[in-house]
Amino acid sequence: MATLVAGIDSSTQSCKVLICDAETGAIVREGRAKHPDGTQVDPAHWWSALQEAIDAAGGLDDVAAVSVGGQQHGMVVLDSAGEVIRPAMLWNDTSSADAAATLVEELGAQAWAEAVGTVPVASLTVAKLRWLADHEPQNAARVAAVCLPHDWLSWKLAGATDLEALFTDRSDVSGTGYWSPATGDYRRDLVQQALGHDVVLPRVLAPNESGGALAYGNSTAVIGPGAGDNAAAALGLGMTPGDVAVSIGTSGVVSAISQNVAADSSGSVAGFADATGEFLPLAVTLNAARVLDAAAKMLRVDHARLAELALEAPRGCDGLVLVPYLEGERTPNKPHSTGAVHGLTLQTSTPAHFARAAVEGMLLALADGLDAMVAEGTVAQRISLIGGGSKSEAVRRIAPSVFGLDIVVPREGEYVALGAARQAAWVLSGEDQPPVWPLDGTQIYAATDEDLAATEVLRKQYARARDLTLDRP
Repeated sequence: MATLVAGIDSSTQSCKVLICDAETGAIVREGRAKHPDGTQVDPAHWWSALQEAIDAAGGLDDVAAVSVGGQQHGMVVLDSAGEVIRPAMLWNDTSSADAAATLVEELGAQAWAEAVGTVPVASLTVAKLRWLADHEPQNAARVAAVCLPHDWLSWKLAGATDLEALFTDRSDVSGTGYWSPATGDYRRDLVQQALGHDVVLPRVLAPNESGGALAYGNSTAVIGPGAGDNAAAALGLGMTPGDVAVSIGTSGVVSAISQNVAADSSGSVAGFADATGEFLPLAVTLNAARVLDAAAKMLRVDHARLAELALEAPRGCDGLVLVPYLEGERTPNKPHSTGAVHGLTLQTSTPAHFARAAVEGMLLALADGLDAMVAEGTVAQRISLIGGGSKSEAVRRIAPSVFGLDIVVPREGEYVALGAARQAAWVLSGEDQPPVWPLDGTQIYAATDEDLAATEVLRKQYARARDLTLDRP
């Protein structure tokens, strides 16, 4: 009988559970449940959704190991009794933008980059701690421990109540703004700088180290350290140096495996760790698949028709450019900015031009992130497109001209949950390296000569429009 492992993806929008064969990675069964909307969420909703998804997947009684991948940066604050103090502030809550700017002013961008590989922006946990101290001082004073969404869920699965039993992994903790990927240590001085006092922080496990035993149902499975969603996806994709993943979901994420930690004082590149012991430089945009949602809504079409329209227009849309900062932006750091359309003429006033401009604009914003990563030493040889937005045929066919590289589209799947399952199998095996799971069913969209010729034109055209956006009134 096959040994089974479970991988969990607790994302912004939903919870997914995959039960996989530990040796081959074959998916045996799965389940999912929805999360509530919003940028601040009571973690109890995640726990309820996780239990619903586990039940839908047939339970965990027959699994030997489990790991949790989760949305990064979310601030979960606990009191001395282990109770949640207030709703978790999620990565996409930009109310902490001013707090992040203040933290940067206090220490300087270069000092932050050298200390933790990342310059604070609104999404980082450290900025949310400062917001809490500034806006809810009574709640801030009650904080005895700070953890991340995946840490809290792992802790709940272990049936723990002791704050000292909290654990995390290096990939997710590297997105807090108070842990150094270079040294592997917490910077407690930065926690105190933000919150005003020291707190219990989860112990950071090695990539293949168990955090304890599952206390859920009748299972005694071991619990892996878990991972941030981007690192888990990289593990699920089997990424190695030279591979770049472009994830088009609620947010847009460009990530790559590197043997060197990034320290970008501009703040464009986050110098995170990965889930294997290497590093995961990445750039994040707040606006990704929802740009396509907005374009489809404006044109009153579904996504299939939006893709058809986009492919009817020429590369570069005859000069029409959509700057997709519809919800502010993280990369570049423009939390209060708005989107914009430039180059509107009688010729470009067509549904096809607007549809393609939306696709190109979304991808060009992500290409800016990749450019910043390459400037920090990232090697980009091929790009894998994942996430809900990658289902669009227009996104797949337009991406080669934007990035100037061949595009690989893996078979549709839940790669965060798959990566978490692969980590669980790794912890169970006790080996030095994760198991090799085959990745079948990929499609390749090769960059043609026409695509390569268009890349520089598209980049320059977008760059001219990019900085003309306005802030919200």
